[in-house]
Amino acid sequence: MEKQPKKTLWIKIHNAKMNIGKVAKNATNPHFKKSYADINALLETVEPILHENGLVLLQPVKDHIVFTQIIDIESGEMIESWMQLPEIADPQKLLGAITYFRRGTLQSLLALQSVDDDGNTAAKADKPTLSEEQFTKAKDAINNGKYSIEQLKTNYSLSKDQLNGLIKTEQQ
Repeated sequence: MEKQPKKTLWIKIHNAKMNIGKVAKNATNPHFKKSYADINALLETVEPILHENGLVLLQPVKDHIVFTQIIDIESGEMIESWMQLPEIADPQKLLGAITYFRRGTLQSLLALQSVDDDGNTAAKADKPTLSEEQFTKAKDAINNGKYSIEQLKTNYSLSKDQLNGLIKTEQQ
């Protein structure tokens, strides 16, 4: 039996990025009237795919720096992105900045795209397709509350059979 070559961190990141797709915008900034993907939408989109590839995402804060780290659980190799927090005395504003910087460092580290909120642009965008195995895993994530049907429809081009499978999932 031939031994499979060990996948490096970079191969795992590449495989994950090929499956992440675009992140659905799910929140609106009231000051600028712009929509964006909040930290929860980003995490719901990327974490299951990172986990499937043997990668763990951490976002520690140390010495006023917000880190986003992706670690290969087999080798311990890591890539990271970080941003220095501004001096903020108000804890509520500080937590808001931490959340904002977590989102920014994650988007930056994985070069994530957001789904355009202009319906015409979104309709023209080429979305990745899902193999039946990927679709089955996505349905399991939906059933476990880790992913939504709307996220799946937004991020992927689904076949008629897959759309019918989602209708059955909704009815359960």
